[in-house]
Amino acid sequence: MADAVVAALAAVTPLEWFAVLLAIAYLLLAIRQNPWCWAFAIVSSVLYLVLFSRAGLVMQSALQLFFIVMALYGWRKWRGTATSAPLPVRRWPWPWHLFALAGVALATVVNGALIARDGAGLVPYADAGVAWASVFTTWLVARKLLENWLWWIAIDVVAAALYGSQGLYATSALYLLYAALAVRGFQSWRRDLHPPGAASA
Repeated sequence: MADAVVAALAAVTPLEWFAVLLAIAYLLLAIRQNPWCWAFAIVSSVLYLVLFSRAGLVMQSALQLFFIVMALYGWRKWRGTATSAPLPVRRWPWPWHLFALAGVALATVVNGALIARDGAGLVPYADAGVAWASVFTTWLVARKLLENWLWWIAIDVVAAALYGSQGLYATSALYLLYAALAVRGFQSWRRDLHPPGAASA
């Protein structure tokens, strides 16, 4: 068992390790609500665009382009402008999340069927599901909606299994760490929750 773990870690490329470190820096800064998290997100997404393309994960590759755009949006919204204050942490009503979940599920089924190949099994659907859920949840982060962390916990566990199945072992471990840190993120942001009355975004 130990030999298999060592062999798997030895097979991780320097590019993947660098992407992992940048992604961890992004998440730690996001937990602290530091706008610089978005700069790390951009560089990490560029590296993962290359890694996921090589691994044949079509939707994960496309997702990185979305992450880059959302990082620019998040940077602007978190910092505020001359005419607007930085965003506070807020919440969404639960029915809105259920509606979003239904939309993600529908997009997953349709997109998964479009990219499925003979013998690919559940991988195209997991690829599509992680991608579409991540699209929605990244928007929640950029809008500083508290429940983003709960979405990420579920997404990260599924993503860890997906990336491990494609031989991206360091990235798989990263997403398990992400899931644990998302719990910390939820606790931290909940302490800064905007007072009731401005709960919806």
